[in-house]
Amino acid sequence: MSATTPSICVFCGARGGVDPAYVADAQAMGRAIAAHGWRLVYGAGDVGLMGEVARACIGAGGDSFGVIPTHLMQGEVAKRDLGTLVVTETMHERKKVMFSNSDAIVVLPGGAGSLDEFFEVLTWRQLGLHARPIYILNTGGYWTPLAGLVDHIIAQGFADASLRGFFTLCDSVKDVVAGLEGALAR
Repeated sequence: MSATTPSICVFCGARGGVDPAYVADAQAMGRAIAAHGWRLVYGAGDVGLMGEVARACIGAGGDSFGVIPTHLMQGEVAKRDLGTLVVTETMHERKKVMFSNSDAIVVLPGGAGSLDEFFEVLTWRQLGLHARPIYILNTGGYWTPLAGLVDHIIAQGFADASLRGFFTLCDSVKDVVAGLEGALAR
């Protein structure tokens, strides 16, 4: 963890999803990051849940660090009013820079990209490459099937039971924030 301002890496969708609760929770997460004086680290997009969390954080006076690969500068509409904007060549480099500049990970609802990001940091945790806390915001039960899949992987002998302990499924932004407060205070 950094000796300075804690940074929270948020992985989430470049779309807003069908449930208005996804947007509401993304906005609440952005405001909570700002209210705690943490820095938002995210994919630098100004669309979908990415844009919502960033606008809420910045609007509440929070600091932001966005990372986007060149090929998504237009598609994800790179946000220009960030505290820091890093442009990478590849998606893999994007994930590495985001991860390297964070103290904790929060996963909001999202699609294949969010799953890729989650499974990469989960795998790194399983391999002992980091000990950062990983929180999954389970808005409206969105990630319940994911937790079931991880449980199935364990039950079928493809992972040790410890895998389930490497992330925390939370039903509210309040629960995510409480977890972050405890983890970042250590």
